[in-house]
Amino acid sequence: MSTWGGPVDVTLTGGRVVTPDGVLESGWISVREGRIQAVGDGVPPDGPTTDVSGNLVVPGFVDIHCHGGGGHAFTSDDPEKVRRAAAAHRRHGTTTQIASLVSRPIPELADQVSALAEFVQDGLIAGIHLEGPFMSPARCGAHDPAILCPPDADSVTKLLDAGKGTVRMITLAPELEGAVAAVHQLVDNGVIAAIGHTDATEAQVRPAVDAGASVATHLFNGMRPLHHREPGPIGALLDDERVTVELICDLVHLHPTAVRLAARHAGIDRTVLVTDAIAAAGVGDGVYDVGGLEVRVVDGVPTLAGGAALAGSTLTMDMAFRNAINSCGLSLVEAVHATSTRPATLLGLQTGQLRAGYAADLVVLDAELKPRDVLSKGEWVKD
Repeated sequence: MSTWGGPVDVTLTGGRVVTPDGVLESGWISVREGRIQAVGDGVPPDGPTTDVSGNLVVPGFVDIHCHGGGGHAFTSDDPEKVRRAAAAHRRHGTTTQIASLVSRPIPELADQVSALAEFVQDGLIAGIHLEGPFMSPARCGAHDPAILCPPDADSVTKLLDAGKGTVRMITLAPELEGAVAAVHQLVDNGVIAAIGHTDATEAQVRPAVDAGASVATHLFNGMRPLHHREPGPIGALLDDERVTVELICDLVHLHPTAVRLAARHAGIDRTVLVTDAIAAAGVGDGVYDVGGLEVRVVDGVPTLAGGAALAGSTLTMDMAFRNAINSCGLSLVEAVHATSTRPATLLGLQTGQLRAGYAADLVVLDAELKPRDVLSKGEWVKD
């Protein structure tokens, strides 16, 4: 990883550049004042250049579901630890990130949202995702079942008010009392309503999607399984063209065949790879706290202490990108869409594409698809 720092005005030359129109085999990208000025193939414009020959250049990764990394969770009350969590993923190419919070009592969760809102306003993170507490006890995974509750209008309002416009997505189970009304409330407030941690039947999912729910939180995981006589949430969400599906591509949460089948059916305009990473990402095995529950990480796999339930992941987006291509059979263009373009579009952000006018967020990958350099908002990321 480069040790450069500070804003740069430079043209990267000689790399394979993945653009919305295809792959430029000898591409160049001109960066000025934190934005991409131009992208082309062949002879670059005059001015300072940096040769990235032999490397692949892709847009910076966009992770819409991440709980922490580098040994720290986004629930920390220490601002420096929140910064370190974001920095741990940025070194792995994630230039845009949504901070996810797990289920807690509404007052406590509102305090966490309020604290994180400052980091959104500062530009460190792009928004907040609430994964709970509006979920099914039958599919709660690594969430404390004693905390779960239905999404009544007052609770939703308290959380949105605490965020002052920074809450971008809330996951809920559509079978809960008041869930469809909550979806309407979220959509009316410009918040993405996601369906997850649900034991719903297909018939219970449909009204929520009709009301505006548009994301499947880590499809397959935390859901009633797909059955040929009762498709449940997996069948309903995967088959509905209005829904974008999250996939945790760590090869633990999902078998490569499941990733491939889902991505092929949903297509590039509906597939998003996420990490669902906890504090252990980028650190290693050990014991961690996730929403007040003890989680043990062994061989990189987090599970609730004393059980087998998965508790997030230790995934980083560059690893998800490699897994998608090397193990799951996605093409280079499909992987770029799933890790950058589609999630950025979902959030309405002008990043995730190597296109003139977009934010200068990009990753230079070596022959093994590992980050060599990361440019975030026009600045090289330091170690």
